[in-house]
Amino acid sequence: MPGRRVLHYGAVIRSLNGKTPRVAESAWVSEAAYVVGDVEIGENSSVWPGAVLRADSGGTLRIGRNTTVEDNCVLHAGIGDFDIGDSVVLGHGAILDSTRIGDRVLIGMNATTLHYVEVGDDCVVAAGSVVAPGTKVPDGSFVAGVPGKIKGAAPARHQWWTRNNPAAYPDIARQYRDERL
Repeated sequence: MPGRRVLHYGAVIRSLNGKTPRVAESAWVSEAAYVVGDVEIGENSSVWPGAVLRADSGGTLRIGRNTTVEDNCVLHAGIGDFDIGDSVVLGHGAILDSTRIGDRVLIGMNATTLHYVEVGDDCVVAAGSVVAPGTKVPDGSFVAGVPGKIKGAAPARHQWWTRNNPAAYPDIARQYRDERL
């Protein structure tokens, strides 16, 4: 049924065109997030206030395990399937309308990845960067700038976030869920 509402830990999640988001039991979605269409959210992942996740144009938006979608992110599967891997941190305000984000990736605050972008595993996209359409970022790369350019290997100090956040965020999300926030 179009526009059907599904409750998950207090969040309103909407179906569209016969597609209802699927959220793992251990995942948490803020009641202030908007999730619509053919979206899959994996185990121990979290979606924070103001985030918008849309899969409304024929593609599926898949979010892996232990992935954090921070406040005010916009994720759109608008041109086909969009896969986001495991242990990914999407910083506050990031905008992604791409094809693939690999495992253990940090997308910095207010960074943007455009159509057909593929980001490999163990990468960092710096805050404020804009990754141009069709860019393919190799594993282990650090991308920065407007337009985003590969600057070398992803710094260990930035990879800390994808190694440590997956352990911390499920506990924080459980606290929010338990407090009904």
